[in-house]
Amino acid sequence: MHYQQLEQHLVQTLEDFRLDAQEKSELRALAGQLPIADIRYLRNKAFELVRQPVEKGGEDAAIHLRWLEQVVKTIDKAASKTEISPTVDFSPGQNCLKRLIETLSNARASLDICVFTISDDRITDAILKAHQRGVQVRVITDNDKANDRGSDVFFLKEQGVPVRLDETPWHMHHKFALVDDALLVNGSFNWTRTASEKNQENLVITGHTKLVSEFKKQFDYLWKSYK
Repeated sequence: MHYQQLEQHLVQTLEDFRLDAQEKSELRALAGQLPIADIRYLRNKAFELVRQPVEKGGEDAAIHLRWLEQVVKTIDKAASKTEISPTVDFSPGQNCLKRLIETLSNARASLDICVFTISDDRITDAILKAHQRGVQVRVITDNDKANDRGSDVFFLKEQGVPVRLDETPWHMHHKFALVDDALLVNGSFNWTRTASEKNQENLVITGHTKLVSEFKKQFDYLWKSYK
């Protein structure tokens, strides 16, 4: 279901400023089938729909807030049952690479990448395609590795992807990414051909809320710290 359809579903329930039993059931069923990124969109859109009436205050604000409370409770109840099973892959071999490219290709809203190096053209292509389809991509990497032969970091920057470098004497040695603020990609796996074809590496992907939140905080901290 596209975002426009999700928004229309909310707008219809807002017409009488309440969720009746049937609307709650339909919304709960809908949210229960959606990926985490779409659930987050639905929740954020509900807040957006009531922002102006609430800011104006008065009785109208109270009515909209009651509707919002019903919507959020219904969405959150359904979302709590939506479990993303973690995945674990190992290299050498193609499993880590395939899993990573598939995950990057499924990004819908945001893609925050914090990795030591990017030199595998297949991964670079997935990042660039995400940027081209409107996903908000940000890349943090190490300055030393960015200047290595074969590095794709400056190529991505030339294509308009926001990039920030650790210019300190030490290394930004993380290898993680956040997809739609809902999935964490993490592990020893470097985003290089050697990691896929030669090295003993691991790649873990999880939707664990606490882990996603903590890595998001770290990414935002590093983004502000680097230029």
